[in-house]
Amino acid sequence: MVLSRIDFSEQQLHWWPESLLQSEFVKSHLTIIIPAYNEAKSIADTILSLQCQSLPAEEIIVVDDFSSDNTGDIARSLGVTVIRPPKNTGSKAGAQNFALQYVQTELTMAIDADTTLAPDAIEKFLVALEDSAVAAACGFVIPRCIQTIWERGRYIEYLFAFTFFKPIQDYYDKPLISSGCFSVYRTDVLRQMKGWPTRTLAEDMDLTWSFYQAGYRVRFVGSALCYPIEPHNFLFMKKQLKRWSHGFVQNVKLHWKGILQFPYLRSIIAVALWDAIVASLVYLIILPLLAIIWRNPLLLLGYVIDVPAVLIPTLLKGIERKEVVRVLASIPAFFILRTVNSIFMLEALWSEFVLKKTFNVYEKGH
Repeated sequence: MVLSRIDFSEQQLHWWPESLLQSEFVKSHLTIIIPAYNEAKSIADTILSLQCQSLPAEEIIVVDDFSSDNTGDIARSLGVTVIRPPKNTGSKAGAQNFALQYVQTELTMAIDADTTLAPDAIEKFLVALEDSAVAAACGFVIPRCIQTIWERGRYIEYLFAFTFFKPIQDYYDKPLISSGCFSVYRTDVLRQMKGWPTRTLAEDMDLTWSFYQAGYRVRFVGSALCYPIEPHNFLFMKKQLKRWSHGFVQNVKLHWKGILQFPYLRSIIAVALWDAIVASLVYLIILPLLAIIWRNPLLLLGYVIDVPAVLIPTLLKGIERKEVVRVLASIPAFFILRTVNSIFMLEALWSEFVLKKTFNVYEKGH
């Protein structure tokens, strides 16, 4: 079963920017790795979006990570390379590393099996990789389905992050993370790093920070768009938030000495930790407690005091995308998701730092 189809117009498929025509990467020199475990419902859309790129990859490798459904058969029927490890690798990073040994091109893309690309995403990416100091590039992420409260919350979260924070991080050559759902890497540098790390639950963050410590740059390409399927209910969102929060904390513990040498990077990580600890405590404990003690419900407005800061960049992006109504309708969901996320961040901090109890079970959140 295929969930959706993307409209690739003839104009989109045959438009080539002059800068790309002059690029040494005009033939792409790119292999795409798709780690897939029981992704029969979405794998076809992902592969078709890759095959319809204005600048196609030289090879698409699907890692059928010991699926119990017909993921491998569907992928094979679409003409891509399908490999299957002798047993489940246990994580996305493990599946990607299994495929890395088969890559023979200069560049490697990793994309989730539930993610589709805009028709010109690859060609947008490759210009950034012309600089040999750039080890990886990541793109703009927008949820493919935006219906439930959780999808709407993530939609605003992504619009805000990729419209406001990511361009600033890119200006300083320090995107906090090269998104695991959709990034391109230099294959030789990836192998130098021994592939995707499996020591934390956030292998993309781990790899990004390792690039910086090895002297490489990472770029954010806002014009390269991808559309993943995000958790549509609390059950799946819970799995994703737990994995992300523990992964972030694990990486802070692992890399804190190394990131101190990068002023901007240590600043944004410090802000992220402040938000994870102080802001979470304010949202979950201090605001409701003060409202009860002082018997003043107006204090609860503190939950939405930063609405203008979130609304302005997301609304501007919504105007650009002709999605103003969707943005306005989704704003409340963002604050609900943020509050829920605070719970998971505090739990991860308490578990990883205080109890010294590491969570390392990889569960995909959709």
